[in-house]
Amino acid sequence: MEDTPRKPATIEDVASLAGVSIATVSRAIHTPEKVAESTRKKVTTAVARTGYTANAMARNLRMRRSQMVMVLAPSIADPNFPGILTGLEKVANRRGYGVLIGNTEGNVALEENYLRFLSTGMADGLIILTGHLPVAGWPMNPEVTFPPLVAASRPIGNFDCSFVGVDDVAASKMVTEYLLSLGHRDVVYVSGIQGEAVSDLRGLGYSQAISSVPQIKTDWVVQGDCTSEGGRAAVERLFIRDTLPTAFFCYNDDTAIGVISSLQSRGYRVPQDFSVVGFDDIPFSANITPSLTTIRQPRSQIGEIAMGLLLDNLIERTQAPKQVLLHGDLRVRESCDVPRTSLAKPPIR
Repeated sequence: MEDTPRKPATIEDVASLAGVSIATVSRAIHTPEKVAESTRKKVTTAVARTGYTANAMARNLRMRRSQMVMVLAPSIADPNFPGILTGLEKVANRRGYGVLIGNTEGNVALEENYLRFLSTGMADGLIILTGHLPVAGWPMNPEVTFPPLVAASRPIGNFDCSFVGVDDVAASKMVTEYLLSLGHRDVVYVSGIQGEAVSDLRGLGYSQAISSVPQIKTDWVVQGDCTSEGGRAAVERLFIRDTLPTAFFCYNDDTAIGVISSLQSRGYRVPQDFSVVGFDDIPFSANITPSLTTIRQPRSQIGEIAMGLLLDNLIERTQAPKQVLLHGDLRVRESCDVPRTSLAKPPIR
């Protein structure tokens, strides 16, 4: 005689075996961080014994839920990316989600291809690190609809969504004030790409600090491009002028490394002749000579909060967008000193 087919396990079976309510089982599965660890273990054990996990997966398929989140990154080679990804995956794994990574390299067509994955149900939500929406022509094409999404690290202009990142204005003001506290009055900001939101925000923080000193009449900004090569080029442009700064505040650490390299190749010393600060605290910044004073971004925390906001929004679709700005830490190292009293010519090489 053949065995009678086993009836699929239900959430009621899990609740009965664990000795908790159905609502508690649901919370333990979908938002485990809101359930006590002892209760979560009871539910996990009951799920495993009843086989409810497989049935939950089948239900997700019927409801077009993939339990996956797509992350669009401008480049996985960006030194900031691994730290943010660590935070993203930590929260996603804890709440039963996986992470898909889209490495865009600034290619809008590729970004749009990744966006189509969401329309086919391959991912339930989107976290954007690129600073813009993955649609050509935005915001001229505002009728395009998007899945639940959160911007992280770089804000998205002209679009109402949650954002998590470092407080670029406050951090840039702090590091500029540090240079001013050393006595520098000729401080130049080597910016990022023109019109890029983060570069503008860091420039605003620089301007706020500069404006607090009556002796300094105007901001001093030289265009960079976020790369070490852009930092070297900025120094070359400065040296064709009649006046030179005593200190450089650079958009990021890569730019600062380029500035230091260019100054040293001309025979100048950092920090004796020029002080240089960066932003981001990438791993290499502590290992150059001199080690770089910079702002450290809380990368893992940015990822954790961004993923938490997105997953909460997948459950509560009516949540209003939130902006979370985190504190950047000033890391004082060897690349800054009091301003030079005079600038001697470097030795001939």
